[in-house]
Amino acid sequence: MADDVTRSPEEGGRIVEEPIGEALAKRYLAYALSTITSRALPDVRDGLKPVHRRVLYAMKRLNLTADAAFRKSAKVVGDVMGDFHPHGDQAIYDAMVRLAQDFNARYPLIDGQGNFGNIDGDNPAAMRYTESRLTKAAEALLEGIDEDAVDFRPSYDGTKEEPVVLPAAFPNLLANGASGIAVGMATSIPPHNAAELIDACVHLIDNSKATTEDLLQYVKGPDFPTGGLVVEPPESIREAYETGRGGFRVRARWITEDLGRGMWRIVVTEIPYLVQKTKLVEQLAEVIENKKAPLLGDVRDESAEDIRLVLEPKARTVEPNVLMESLFKLTALETRIPINMNVLDAQGAPRVMGLKDVLRAFLDHRRDVLQRRTTYRLAKIAQRLDVLAGLLIVYLNLDEVIRIIRNEDEPKSKLISRFTLNETQAEAILNTRLRQLRKLEEMEIRREDAALREEQKDLQGLLEDTRKQWRRIAGELKETRKLFDPKTATGRRLSELGEAAAVATEIDVEAFIVREPLTVVLSEKGWIRALKGHGDLSNLQFKEGDAAQHIVRCETTDKLLLFASDGRAFTLDAHKLPGGRGHGEPVRLSIELGDIDEAVALFKYEEGAKRVVASHEGYGFLIAESEMVASKRSGKQILNGRAIAAAKVEGDQVAVIGERKKLLIFPLDELPEMNRGKGVKLQSYHDRGLADVKVFAKDEGLTWEDSAGRVRAVPEWKEYRGKRGSAGKVAPKGFSRSGRFSDVIG
Repeated sequence: MADDVTRSPEEGGRIVEEPIGEALAKRYLAYALSTITSRALPDVRDGLKPVHRRVLYAMKRLNLTADAAFRKSAKVVGDVMGDFHPHGDQAIYDAMVRLAQDFNARYPLIDGQGNFGNIDGDNPAAMRYTESRLTKAAEALLEGIDEDAVDFRPSYDGTKEEPVVLPAAFPNLLANGASGIAVGMATSIPPHNAAELIDACVHLIDNSKATTEDLLQYVKGPDFPTGGLVVEPPESIREAYETGRGGFRVRARWITEDLGRGMWRIVVTEIPYLVQKTKLVEQLAEVIENKKAPLLGDVRDESAEDIRLVLEPKARTVEPNVLMESLFKLTALETRIPINMNVLDAQGAPRVMGLKDVLRAFLDHRRDVLQRRTTYRLAKIAQRLDVLAGLLIVYLNLDEVIRIIRNEDEPKSKLISRFTLNETQAEAILNTRLRQLRKLEEMEIRREDAALREEQKDLQGLLEDTRKQWRRIAGELKETRKLFDPKTATGRRLSELGEAAAVATEIDVEAFIVREPLTVVLSEKGWIRALKGHGDLSNLQFKEGDAAQHIVRCETTDKLLLFASDGRAFTLDAHKLPGGRGHGEPVRLSIELGDIDEAVALFKYEEGAKRVVASHEGYGFLIAESEMVASKRSGKQILNGRAIAAAKVEGDQVAVIGERKKLLIFPLDELPEMNRGKGVKLQSYHDRGLADVKVFAKDEGLTWEDSAGRVRAVPEWKEYRGKRGSAGKVAPKGFSRSGRFSDVIG
């Protein structure tokens, strides 16, 4: 080991002394670069990541064309892993599967036979059971790859060569989309309609100064394989394509079925992209059970080949639009598909591109492919013309050529010296069959020579004229467009563009809630549930170590206000609370309550009612309950300080008691009414702080409740009246041991 430390790596040493910061930075940078360029981000030219490109190229080498017989997927995976992709077979197969799934890829690049998974989220069969071959779309991506159209690089072990990029006859990046997470960056590109993309490319060829708005006359928006309705405003769509960042709201497509006698039901026929149908059904059933969707009565999955989700309304008086708008807010029937066109450019550098930049990069790639294929074809023509020139010599000197071949030991060298031929011509003459030596063959060769020279002239003119190149590219794109003809089932637009119904902002869900009695229970550890009715709670079960903290009797149409120890007020809809089965669910799932905060009070909201809120430090004020209603999960900040109470105003006198059991009573009108703040001093303390607050009527007197619910009067309560902010007097004998005005949970 000592020798390894002293020797350098060049001398065979294994240990290098290097600052840890530099070592980590260097290695992490290498890892990040590898993830960005070799795994996560697609190439803007062909829209593929390396694993997808290697799968398609390996299938091309196996001659698995669209009209060939299927081969086992395991064979393809084995070839890809052995020759090009040194990673796990499952990772390769997963990439293959996605290319074959028609609900994931807008234009599948692999034709799969067998179980390749489904929209329910079921896994595909193992690779040994499925078979695959390329589709016509994949063949279009590979077209010309054997004609030096793209660069090749050595494979990971140096024994094979793989393409750096595919020729790509159509803009696959946008057509099929892509997604991936790299180090410090990510990409998310939704699929689009290929015919629209090609039309936009042709327009961009004709008008290089076209703007994004011009291109959006052709590219209407995303086109998802699962259909749906895109309801994003036009200005947001334009901004997303201009900047390369944004998102699209996608809704399920639905129809109303008339059942007669005023009865109806909704049938969902298309669901948003990347939403698993089984999970959507589970989500719909869950919102019914948890009473978060009071307008929905039942959900059934009647899907077969096509999607058919049946939604039964709770009452026929509900409008279908109202029901669906409420479900769009609560479930994945509406989702937001992000767009972040972060891709690798032609130099392999990651950057975010807009729609025009992506199409421009694709067209530049097509021009490069055209030039390379033209150069390759010219080289082949020149080689063939050279051979034809040698063959013509045969017909002019046929007897002499035959004599040399029959009599000479080295006929090749003799032919070269006798007729001034080159190696290629001499080899072609020696390989000529006897049956070709007839008069007609000479005429054919001369015609072929003339045709090739004409083609050579056209191709040379093409390389010299940029306009001709763009015209040729436009023609090729129009020819490829026939593969994605919008009049066919494959090419037609699947996702429509529309607008969200105006009813979305006018829904009064509470108007459709069935009014039923509820008992809401919030435990000490923050678990909340709503039990039907106002019955006996003696048999209520809790988790081990937990117990009831707040119990509120209300109705499904009520709102509850939760006042937390951090001084925030939260609003809960009674009909949305989890049912009484089990222990409920943590209240923190419904509101953004801090881990160290707890519920000080939980009560039913009453219009016109007021509360006295107080902090442990002895400060407080009067506030209307209407000012405590919060519209966000994060709540509404009310009291500054550590909150201790939110006493309902039911009289004209305020009683406060400290943790040292000193009682003070003063008139309610000495408290200011505020919406937010610290408040005024309620009681002074030498140490500790406020324990409880109560508002009572002077005519009724001050009372307190023991743990059994018995109401007890505080004798001679007037003796405890004093100036607000003073210390007060020790509470009378027999007062609550807890030092609070009520020991009853509520």
